[in-house]
Amino acid sequence: MILGITNARERRLAVRTVLALIALGVALTASIPAPALGLVLPNENAVPGGVKILQLDSTGPSLPYVDTDGHRALVLQDGSKWVAVIGIPLSAPLGTRQVIVHGTNGRQAVEFTVGDKRYASQSLKVAPRQVDLSAADLARVNEEKIRIEHALSHWSEPQPESLRMPQPVPGPRSSSFGSRRIFNGQSRNPHSGMDIAAPAGSPVRVPIAGMVVDTGEYFFNGNTVFVDHGRGLISMYCHLSAIDVKPGQRLAAGTRIGAVGMTGRATGPHLHWGLSLNRAWVDPELFLP
Repeated sequence: MILGITNARERRLAVRTVLALIALGVALTASIPAPALGLVLPNENAVPGGVKILQLDSTGPSLPYVDTDGHRALVLQDGSKWVAVIGIPLSAPLGTRQVIVHGTNGRQAVEFTVGDKRYASQSLKVAPRQVDLSAADLARVNEEKIRIEHALSHWSEPQPESLRMPQPVPGPRSSSFGSRRIFNGQSRNPHSGMDIAAPAGSPVRVPIAGMVVDTGEYFFNGNTVFVDHGRGLISMYCHLSAIDVKPGQRLAAGTRIGAVGMTGRATGPHLHWGLSLNRAWVDPELFLP
């Protein structure tokens, strides 16, 4: 019985009214759009080898073009706004840095400050031929640099599946990004990735979806895989004992791409994991969950 109504005809009328109101409420609720989910971005750290996140003064459906040092930057949509995720090269000077935004408001110069960061030094012992290169090895390395640059310059329009990703292989970090490398007492370029110690043969899995840009065996990097994740985010996996993928292959997150090894210039089995953003090597730690 509906409270206060005893007449059968009135009860039926009241029930129909209540059901109609319930249906109307459901329809109104369904018409209300769900709130936009916020972007999951990497940790910001505006230092050499770090990442700067810029909220762009640009709206509308057209993807803005952001130029940083002649390279296109990663731009993502956040509701009606756009966000640029800028990779800062390890060689970037400290102080003011500028990017150029081409968007709905025309051409705009946007500045931000690059702060200082002191990276550690690491001394390593390797075979002398891997430090004092022969003429043939030097020629090979120079050719490989061109091939690596080609892989890192790859661009695809779909945005990355995520900007937070797990390690490609479980294990402790054996060498940090950005550390100054000293091989057999001779200083070399800073470390451009994260080294993860793991037993030889451990499966290496791509942390987010992507497409294999290139694979190969390199003098310093050993067996290597490059994966394009979209809009200038490229990952690199080095020193593999085996490669299980081919160029052009599309990969779902978690797909095995190879196995941990110590090919190339390595002192023990480990994975060198590098992340390139607008052709700048950036610290993978900023992208970890």
